Amino acid sequence: MINRVVLIGRMTRDPELRRTQNGSAVTSFTLAMNRPKRNDEEQQADYISCVTWNKVAENVEKYCSKGSLVGVEGRLRSRSYDNAQGQRVYVTEVVCDSVQFLETKPRGKYEEQQYHSQSTYNPNQYQQPKQNQQQDSFMNENPPFNIMEDDIQF
Repeated sequence: MINRVVLIGRMTRDPELRRTQNGSAVTSFTLAMNRPKRNDEEQQADYISCVTWNKVAENVEKYCSKGSLVGVEGRLRSRSYDNAQGQRVYVTEVVCDSVQFLETKPRGKYEEQQYHSQSTYNPNQYQQPKQNQQQDSFMNENPPFNIMEDDIQF
């Protein structure tokens, strides 16, 4: 049997980190993915519940927030439980084996300042020599990448 799920979407809310009785970390979040539009229809989206465990759960809670673009890979799981009113509730969710942070959002004011100071682009940082004024189509179009060791996920 094959049960593999690969999704890319945006988080609809901040991930919730909880601990089980034995101390394992578990994080749940919902991904929103737009459906393809047909003609003049309104934009529709699918909302998929996801859950992560242990170190992946801790990293998701630490680095992601509402609006973060993430890619998840995992398996589909369905389960049921009885709620407080005694009704049977059925849940289908993706149990994520890995989560790729495609675009994260800084959470706190300090983190936001740090994020902006690391990604500040100075257009005067590079200046072409005055002698050779050839037009380079790639020059000054995009800022250089500032990759910090903490940004690498392995």
